[in-house]
Amino acid sequence: MIPIASPDIATHAQDDVESVLESGMLADGAEVRAFEDEFADFCETTHGIATSNGTTAIEATLRAFGIGEGDRVLTTPFSFVATANTIRLTGAEPVFADIDPETYTLDPEAAADVAAEMDVDAILTVHLYGLPSEMDALVDLAAELDVPLIEDAAQAHGAAADGRRVGSIGDAACFSFYPTKNMTTGEGGMVTTARDDVASAIRSFINHGRRADGGGYEHVRLGTNYRLTNIAAAIGRSQLDRLPDFNEQRRANARRLTAALRDVPDVTPPVEPDGTRHVYHQYTIRTEQRDELAAHLDEHGVGTGIYYPTPIHKQPAYEDVSCSAPVAEWVAAEVLSLPVHPGVDADDVDHIIETIQIYEN
Repeated sequence: MIPIASPDIATHAQDDVESVLESGMLADGAEVRAFEDEFADFCETTHGIATSNGTTAIEATLRAFGIGEGDRVLTTPFSFVATANTIRLTGAEPVFADIDPETYTLDPEAAADVAAEMDVDAILTVHLYGLPSEMDALVDLAAELDVPLIEDAAQAHGAAADGRRVGSIGDAACFSFYPTKNMTTGEGGMVTTARDDVASAIRSFINHGRRADGGGYEHVRLGTNYRLTNIAAAIGRSQLDRLPDFNEQRRANARRLTAALRDVPDVTPPVEPDGTRHVYHQYTIRTEQRDELAAHLDEHGVGTGIYYPTPIHKQPAYEDVSCSAPVAEWVAAEVLSLPVHPGVDADDVDHIIETIQIYEN
């Protein structure tokens, strides 16, 4: 079976973890600080603040911008539910705008229409599947509304728009290091920002409200423990070193898949708009025969995934939310992700292509 995901942890990462274990400094510490600095440099921005996972990264960021009870955050309904859950965890409410039918990311025009109907206090866009959102238009919209623009970059480590890496475009960005992501720490997250005030507020919040320097038992605000461990950071530093190679292999696999599938009937491959750099956390096609094709691929040893079968506004937990998102609902009924990770070799790509072509013929 060719799996839909396959984390790759190098031997030297295991050695790094052993060094941390031998040091006895297992929790937050020097490895975390080094990982934060290196990841911020990679994203070409000023600050990196490591957190326990991608969800806590988003929640901490929203709180740093003062988002809370009575506020509204404009976002996409086509994402993992954590994007919206974090908004509600602050006491605010998600306001959904529809997605672009080609990129599946937040449609800036739909977002502007929603913002014209009601006040919003922040925009949280998602770089879905590894493709950046239409950032120029969203930056302009956020400036017009005078609200922060936050990037949910959980699936987009190393992606870029107009020569700028995600993580350095909005007011802040949030990453996940879950095992299936382009790089992993096992569980973990990161916030990147160029704003000193935001970085300071996040550092304090994730460390029980201590001063941003973490010193002593003086707690200057309400906070919690969303810290990353030195163990996870040691894995992350190794993974970050390998991320460019991981991404290049994903992109190479994606190019071969797209070249072969673009002429297959009832299969729409993903797009990479001019000026963007897609890092293919998922290689997601669209087909009206989604379930049948997935079963066929499974029978021939190819794993698949559906990300995501139900838009957030159709989830039971959000049944009280009023939302018009016909594009998101249509796309959710047709998306199917194929293996594209670095563990997929040339023979695997050939097998995936041939299996789809056999089905279609």
